[in-house]
Amino acid sequence: MNQPRHDIEDLLTLMAVLRDPQQGCPWDVKQDWDSIVPHTLEEAYEVADAIERRAFDELPGELGDLLFQVIYYSQFAAEEQRFDFHEVVDVLTRKMLARHPHVFPDGTLASRRQGVPAAEVQTQEVKSRWESLKADEREAREARSVLDDVPRTLPALSRAAKLSKRAAGVGFDWPDRRGVIDKLREELDEVAEALEAEDHEHAAQEVGDLLFATVNLARTLGADPERCLRDTNARFERRFRYVENALAAQQVPLSEAGLARMEECWQQAKQRETNPLSSSEGETRS
Repeated sequence: MNQPRHDIEDLLTLMAVLRDPQQGCPWDVKQDWDSIVPHTLEEAYEVADAIERRAFDELPGELGDLLFQVIYYSQFAAEEQRFDFHEVVDVLTRKMLARHPHVFPDGTLASRRQGVPAAEVQTQEVKSRWESLKADEREAREARSVLDDVPRTLPALSRAAKLSKRAAGVGFDWPDRRGVIDKLREELDEVAEALEAEDHEHAAQEVGDLLFATVNLARTLGADPERCLRDTNARFERRFRYVENALAAQQVPLSEAGLARMEECWQQAKQRETNPLSSSEGETRS
């Protein structure tokens, strides 16, 4: 006999019980706002990983783990009489209604439930309106800078992308992509100059500038720099595992293979990705 599905109220009840000082779980009772943050970041990345791997059978569990983080923070807030989960839902819904006037003309769900047609707008117009509404929200909060609410806890590449996008949104940007490429070359030259002077601290700063310029290039391409780097990480891991396996098939320890032989195997791995129907001779060729 199938059990009835649990709903959000069941989950809220479960959390309240876990946090009960007398009957709850000792580990959950000990947690606070700061101790949960690392878990939240980890769960968000696990969701992204499942999506990128198209592991949709794993996704309900990963999304549940991420939702549980929201439940956690809401429970902390309820215990401190700040707000509760239902206020989180209400604030989110009101914000999304306000940011989608082309879908909800009167700012309520009722307009859609009553069958009022949504306005026809282009994707770029929607994005521009979204950014304008977010800017209005920042102004209403009396933000002193367009950069004020870019979270400091974001991964560095993602935060760099948001910072540069905000600055570009008010005109602080190159007129075209060529300017970004020129900036990349300039930053790379400055890294080389610092290294030639054996000033490693300055070189590290210039490497940071080089990375920031690279993030700007990704932005002009409409690419997510975190996704770009994750894809590169995956390619590197896949190819290096091939190098390990190829050398193992030749009974050559990694420590004795030498750079030339490892590079040969690396090029074989790249060739196999370019032409997956190629012969497997690369696995045994010396």
